Amino acid sequence: MGFTALSDRATIRWGRIERDASGRIRAMESAGNARLRDSDGKPLKPGLLGDSEGLAVGADGKIYVSFEGLVRVVRYDTPDSPAKVLKGPPEFRKMQKNSALESLAILQDGTLLTMPERSGALERPFPVWRYRDGTWDQPFAVPRSGNWLPVGSDMGPDGRFYLLERDFKGLLGFLSRVRRFDLTPEGLVNEQILLQSRPLQYDNLEGISVWRDDFGIRLTMISDDNFNLFQRTELVEYRVQD
Repeated sequence: MGFTALSDRATIRWGRIERDASGRIRAMESAGNARLRDSDGKPLKPGLLGDSEGLAVGADGKIYVSFEGLVRVVRYDTPDSPAKVLKGPPEFRKMQKNSALESLAILQDGTLLTMPERSGALERPFPVWRYRDGTWDQPFAVPRSGNWLPVGSDMGPDGRFYLLERDFKGLLGFLSRVRRFDLTPEGLVNEQILLQSRPLQYDNLEGISVWRDDFGIRLTMISDDNFNLFQRTELVEYRVQD
């Protein structure tokens, strides 16, 4: 019944979702918004410092955001709080410009998983970076698959890792795909492709939330219109049938 959404210009918005008896979305109502701040409490401006991409909200309500301009992951105790930077490894500084930490997911115990949008080479897998107990490591990776690039992720209520990917086909627009993996100490295994859209079916889907209600697991995805008159922000929702 509620949502929290992030723009790529350092603003966050939250509100309520109105649904019918079958759970379909009928309307959305904004309840508030805030501009994200730096560690000194100053509002972030769009650009290098304010290129916010990934969003994850912990069980305690704390908000985590990944950035791909100045590459970093930060924590906000509230939407208006100063940022608390989770000091990253040296590898963060070597990531490609405008293709860094695009997706962010949080486990029930507070562990964070994040991935860059590009790996640096077509034959190189996408590294999955993990933050737990105050330390970053890179325990596993996701192999590249064609031209698909990771843009969003979430941990589902079933304990599995859901990855939203994008492919751009020029005049044919965007393609979107959702893959699901079992998360094990050895890495991501038992891959399943749950969804692959058709050209022009949806806009630029970049955010994903995986949750459960009385009807089962749902995938709720949101598109980024890039502040472009010819694109649109849309919400796309699917039920997962196991």
